[in-house]
Amino acid sequence: MTPEPTQDMRSRGEELVAAARAGDRERARRLADALLRSGHVDESIPYWERAAEAGDAFSAFTLARYRKIRGDRASAERLYRGAAETDAGCAYGLGVLLGENGDPEATRWFRRGWEMGDLSCKIELGRLLAREGKPDEAAEFLMRDVDLGDIAVFRWVKLFEGVRGDFDQVAHDLASAEEDGDAEAANEALYPLSDMKRHFQDYPGLLTEAEGYYRRAAALGSAVALVNHAIRIEEVRTPDRWPEARELLLRAHEQGYDGATYVLGVLHEQRGDLSEAERWYADSAAAGHESAQWNLGNLCRRQRRLDEAELWFRRAEENGEDVADMLAMVASLREEDDVPPDRDLRRLPELRERAEAGDVRAGYAYGRMLYDWGGASARHMAAWFLPAAEAGEAEAAFRLGELHNELREPEARDHWHRRAAELGHHQACFAMGLLSDHHKDWQESERWYLRSAESGGGLAAMFAGKLKAQRGAYAEAEPLLRHAWESGREHPYGIEAAGYYGMVLRRLGRSAEAVPLLRVAAERWREVRRRYDPDDLELLTRMVDPARELAEAEAALTPG
Repeated sequence: MTPEPTQDMRSRGEELVAAARAGDRERARRLADALLRSGHVDESIPYWERAAEAGDAFSAFTLARYRKIRGDRASAERLYRGAAETDAGCAYGLGVLLGENGDPEATRWFRRGWEMGDLSCKIELGRLLAREGKPDEAAEFLMRDVDLGDIAVFRWVKLFEGVRGDFDQVAHDLASAEEDGDAEAANEALYPLSDMKRHFQDYPGLLTEAEGYYRRAAALGSAVALVNHAIRIEEVRTPDRWPEARELLLRAHEQGYDGATYVLGVLHEQRGDLSEAERWYADSAAAGHESAQWNLGNLCRRQRRLDEAELWFRRAEENGEDVADMLAMVASLREEDDVPPDRDLRRLPELRERAEAGDVRAGYAYGRMLYDWGGASARHMAAWFLPAAEAGEAEAAFRLGELHNELREPEARDHWHRRAAELGHHQACFAMGLLSDHHKDWQESERWYLRSAESGGGLAAMFAGKLKAQRGAYAEAEPLLRHAWESGREHPYGIEAAGYYGMVLRRLGRSAEAVPLLRVAAERWREVRRRYDPDDLELLTRMVDPARELAEAEAALTPG
């Protein structure tokens, strides 16, 4: 549990400021860290500010970290810059922040941090080499002057050496295929590249070498290599390369490969171009491509062209697909009198026209309909969500954050979740609570969960009540935890709600009410603990112990 701030904490804060002014770095660091571990970020901030002003780098680093977590990236950058030249932690923090902004200056600060011996900065420099398409140089750099204790380095070395090994195997097998003039063997040689999607996305420079292999296989007459080359280009999300990818697919189509027309359908559908998607799916489906028949059936179903949808699902059934559920769905749609407006894809042309005339709400509705019901991808729909989000539409901002989450873009995700939360979006408030929890900023997470709980959600109420209970605010926690228990007893979070609600009732002197709740929680608390990191000792220390609370509640009810 985390008690309310004490005079001892305030004294420690003043000692931190005095140590910073005296230039005692080691003592200042211990005291700044002690404030951090207290769990009272709000009360610690003024002391970190004063210590940072007096020149203490660790206080500047800690304060910058929490400024960034709480959304003030400009202040975080200023604090990091103030000490980055002489403090490795601040150099690293500045490099990370700038890297998240796409600023190439990040490299300079990682290099400066490594000059001061910071291993995290060295790892980032190695990763930058890999992003340039130099995995072997990355591994070699990371192994240079490495100590046995530098365990974190070996994970990255293994990754980059593995990439190099995969490329070398592809090169060897492809060379053999070239000697024999065997296009099929060339396709087989390229198989490892299909499993490297995540590597290409994280380290886009690796694609350059892979593309060379695809071109060599295509030179042997492999249409499959042309298609897979196009897929890799699209997966990496490199701007402005769609015409190139499309041209590769058209070349494969001209060589008679029906898989190319299917992929053209998929990629056009992901882009929200449903008419072109249908054109290419139809070509592929007519040639007997089962997945194209299935996708064409789905495309027609979404557009309420139910006779055509049924036709294509039955064609797929003839080719061995299990389509019973889809046929049942089509039958169910035939019984509907009205199509919900947000699912009626027939509205798309009108919405697009309004969007192109400047109606940001229509643009959001267009993008959301395509994403939710039209098969379009997050990557291509984000641009349609953006104007409404920038105009202050809370739902658009939240959903844009969700798209960036799907795209594994955490900085953009957090930016738009925060924007939506500040506009009062309750799901976004909950997301911000989770983010603050991740960084152990308990006070900030409590504020966000409270705002989220205003919507009546039991889970948000449980988290807000738990945090209040952990800091001893039992009277404030009681109504939140009561609501969480009453609304969530059949949900997975109900057991946790029972444990904290029982604890609060006992500590408010209501042991008779607490006992049944604590018995429920004590019997099944193992389920709760499984949801949390068993190695996070700080989190486990803060957690209620229902069995102990139950014993104390029962003791309080025992006469004499």
